[in-house]
Amino acid sequence: MKPALQHESPFSPQRAFVVQFHTDTILEQWRLEGRVEHVVSGQVGHFHSLEELLRFIAQVLATVHDPPHSRPTS
Repeated sequence: MKPALQHESPFSPQRAFVVQFHTDTILEQWRLEGRVEHVVSGQVGHFHSLEELLRFIAQVLATVHDPPHSRPTS
């Protein structure tokens, strides 16, 4: 029997975030408040809008360097 091929996950831990929403968040009204933490580095940001949340994530991802084996091939 041949061993099963192991496929590398397209989800790198270098790109993982935890998002916590404050109890005042009302998604239907686009009222977002909370904190976001980059899992690997521990960097934390607080946000009061979707734009602030996405800005934090974009800033962190701009500095992330995935290990070579986890980068998708073209």
